[in-house]
Amino acid sequence: MNKAFKLAVPIVVGLALLAVLPVVGASAAGAGGVTGPAFYVDGELYRTVGTPTDLSNTGAPDRTFDVIYGFGGVQTNVAEAAPGDRDYNGGRWRVHGISFSDYAGALADASVDMNDNDVLDSAEEVEAAITGGYATDQGVVASFVCPVIHIP
Repeated sequence: MNKAFKLAVPIVVGLALLAVLPVVGASAAGAGGVTGPAFYVDGELYRTVGTPTDLSNTGAPDRTFDVIYGFGGVQTNVAEAAPGDRDYNGGRWRVHGISFSDYAGALADASVDMNDNDVLDSAEEVEAAITGGYATDQGVVASFVCPVIHIP
């Protein structure tokens, strides 16, 4: 293994963890417990219960996870499913890191911010931002379990 690769691996892992921290903040503190607003699903806010799990490299099939789009602090994250959804996988998540080339442009585009509320709050809006060239999906940065609670 060359020296540059050995140095790059900890940096990449560190950046991936930074992208996930807003999603699993309570578990990062080691205490677990209920968090504040953690992500949107179809325009509704949810909070999580942080757990110290890591399902990376388990070999579990992708279909057994739901996606959380991690925005790295740009805004509240977005997930594709929640309890009560037919295809919800019980709180098994794969976090996809999202980077923006033009976040403001995405919010100004009615084909992206479909409900015109100045926030991306559904998987459809995130996918439209990616398709429209405003954002890039950086791939899976974490896999874990955490239950979710709707915020009324």
